Amino acid sequence: MFMNRFFGFCTLGLILAGCSGDYTSRDWSTDYGTDVAGAPSQMQYGGFSDNATDNHRVAVLLPLSGENAATGRAIRTSIEIATLQSAPQSMSVAFYDTARDGAISEALMESPEIVIGPVFAGDARIVRATKPMEMPVLSFTSDATALGDGVMTMNLMPTNSVEAIATEMSADGIKKFIILAPDTASGRLMAGTAKNAASIYNMDLIGIFYYTSGNSDSIKDAAAAASMNAARTAANTRAREILSDILTRERLTAIEKSSLEIQLEKISKSDTLGTIPYDGILFLGGAADTTSIASFLRYYGVAARDARMYGTAMWDGSNITSDITMSGAKFAALPEMSATFTDVYSRVAGNAPSHLAAFGYDAANLAMGMMYSQKSNAAYLLDPSGYVGTDGLFRLMPNGDSQRALRIMQLNGTGDATVVRAAPQNFIRPIYNIEQRHIAPAAAMALESDGINPMDYIRIPERLRGTYKSKTFGANITHPAAPVQQENITVLPEDDSEPIAATDYEPVKLESVDRTYIDSVEISE
Repeated sequence: MFMNRFFGFCTLGLILAGCSGDYTSRDWSTDYGTDVAGAPSQMQYGGFSDNATDNHRVAVLLPLSGENAATGRAIRTSIEIATLQSAPQSMSVAFYDTARDGAISEALMESPEIVIGPVFAGDARIVRATKPMEMPVLSFTSDATALGDGVMTMNLMPTNSVEAIATEMSADGIKKFIILAPDTASGRLMAGTAKNAASIYNMDLIGIFYYTSGNSDSIKDAAAAASMNAARTAANTRAREILSDILTRERLTAIEKSSLEIQLEKISKSDTLGTIPYDGILFLGGAADTTSIASFLRYYGVAARDARMYGTAMWDGSNITSDITMSGAKFAALPEMSATFTDVYSRVAGNAPSHLAAFGYDAANLAMGMMYSQKSNAAYLLDPSGYVGTDGLFRLMPNGDSQRALRIMQLNGTGDATVVRAAPQNFIRPIYNIEQRHIAPAAAMALESDGINPMDYIRIPERLRGTYKSKTFGANITHPAAPVQQENITVLPEDDSEPIAATDYEPVKLESVDRTYIDSVEISE
């Protein structure tokens, strides 16, 4: 069998056969109202009236066998809890195992009033292509390309998480930042979102570095490139050469010799020289990759004192909160899960609920609220004011996307991150400006830098500056500064009746300076 049916009456363990009933279709997407956002609605947990005689059917599409069965069972448990708590006798719920062939077509043949699930984008696309247009679907995929035409998602969209932390970065005064992301479709999409957010929130993105998740060598290489290790190492070597040459070849005063020796001793204690050209680092991978990259960055001389560190909701619930070396880093996270739901779920399942389980609980209650509401399906599901669920404020959009209000957390190494910015409480003021389906994946981007010239970091006698020089290491400038527009100066006669352009007062155009006359510039590391 592809499915299991059960009715929820308010008592646990009552499992019966399904019942039949006619389903009246309507084009829910065209009667969506034009209401503006206001105070969010509370999810209705229990207390549904059951005056109607018509039966209501809900189909649930989940992976209940195979390698993803644990995910499917967790969501199923939360849906069963919601249904057993709240569903009236006129509502039936049927579960279909998407790990088996034919589950989706069998579910749709039963003409459910609403579908909860599926979990994966491929299944969501099949549902979208084969269901009636008027049938709403509350899926759990975060892939925007699988949404639309009535298929919505309860999941957190990656763009929400990235834009939320980008907003915090801007508020922190970050001017230039780089991205370190896994070389996956999701990683490149999130990097594209951050690139878009940089222009919205007035920051400069000056480098994008990809790595293979879980691969230590790849992570190390990305950290080396992001830290300008090759250029800073070469600059250090050249600075020591210059100082050593002057000390061994030139006639120096006692004061000059002492100064040069102190500088040489200080520079020799480090392998690198120079500062990085950014003040923020955005990690778009999970906690394990992030801590590994951060460790390599510190090895290459880039620590929290040099650039502030930021992450996404992928850090939420991980052991990164106990890493003292990441103290001060900030990340976006869902609000604290409802304690009531957590307690009930834990007692039923024997373990704490995941966010997907919480989304499933809200999906079930949202489905019940829709079926027993006086509003049209679209007007109820797409209420622009949103709903307060077990994971905080959220709303569904006509294009299928979801928007979830996120809070900002800061790591302190104790295992319990600190809330530094609470999640928004309503959608009256728009929370997000970026729509995921309009984002293009971002390509890798070499670090934008003026480079490092050792002469900027050492002090030598002025009389020797013409003899000892150095090239600039690691310069990469692909966006030259825009030329300053010059204006003609106009001289007015005493009566101000007619302006007279005076060529004698026109500014002299300066000749551009070729940097190669000053020093030799190395374009690549």
